[in-house]
Amino acid sequence: MSTRHFQHLPKPYLAYPQIIRGLIQKKAKGQALPQLEYVVDELRLDAQHLAKYQQLTGFAQNQHVPALYFAVLSQSLQMQMMSLAEFPFQALGLVHVANEIQQKRIILADECFSLSCRLGELLPHEKGVVFDFITEVKVADQVVMTGSSRYLSKQKGSSVDKVKTTAQPVYLVKDEWQVAENTGRQYALNSGDFNLIHLHRLTAKAFGFKRAIAHGMWSKAQVLSRLDLPSAYHAQVDFKLPIYLPSRVELLSAENSKIEFLLRNTQDHKPHLVGSVSALSGI
Repeated sequence: MSTRHFQHLPKPYLAYPQIIRGLIQKKAKGQALPQLEYVVDELRLDAQHLAKYQQLTGFAQNQHVPALYFAVLSQSLQMQMMSLAEFPFQALGLVHVANEIQQKRIILADECFSLSCRLGELLPHEKGVVFDFITEVKVADQVVMTGSSRYLSKQKGSSVDKVKTTAQPVYLVKDEWQVAENTGRQYALNSGDFNLIHLHRLTAKAFGFKRAIAHGMWSKAQVLSRLDLPSAYHAQVDFKLPIYLPSRVELLSAENSKIEFLLRNTQDHKPHLVGSVSALSGI
């Protein structure tokens, strides 16, 4: 595996010209992923950027850094990898299907971090193939956060046994809120994810959506910010159906040995995401 070091976190938009050019150039699907790791060796957080993220996602505006914030920062490195000629898939055709994070302890905004991102392996999926971007954050030699974002590349002729569904927990409604029409644009300015499906109904229609849709990582953050998170935890989410903008959504949860949750549309009860949070012990 080759490693590339960065002095600063690259701007996500710098990768877009190459990604857009990739729409014209056909890529052979199913090739092996490049064995790469990108590392920002000394990362200092921008206080204003963090505060804006906390405001947009509902997290408390204090010196505690949500672990999911690093997953968002990691997308800058992911975009750089997806813009490479040897990356086998069209970046704008990928579907973000799942995300998980582990926060090892309370993370403070004034700490100095190293942030790394690498590509996992290609795995079969009933609709094509999936792979992970794997993120790790350290303070000195201590790992304080790990995460993975799973992407699907849809391919014809895929045949994998479907995972059997398990019995659903008994959910109770925990919260309900309105998702504004400009949510995608506001979050894009903060996250750097300017995928056209999130920005406006006209640009979203070009990609087959009836209206613009919310970012999946924004919706996950909205859910986590409304839960009572322990100091160290694991949070996993599967993204289901998109949140069309504007919409009204409700959060349901069930608490046993872990917190299980469901975010759904208030009118038709179609699911937007499902997941769970569990405390990490012995850290």
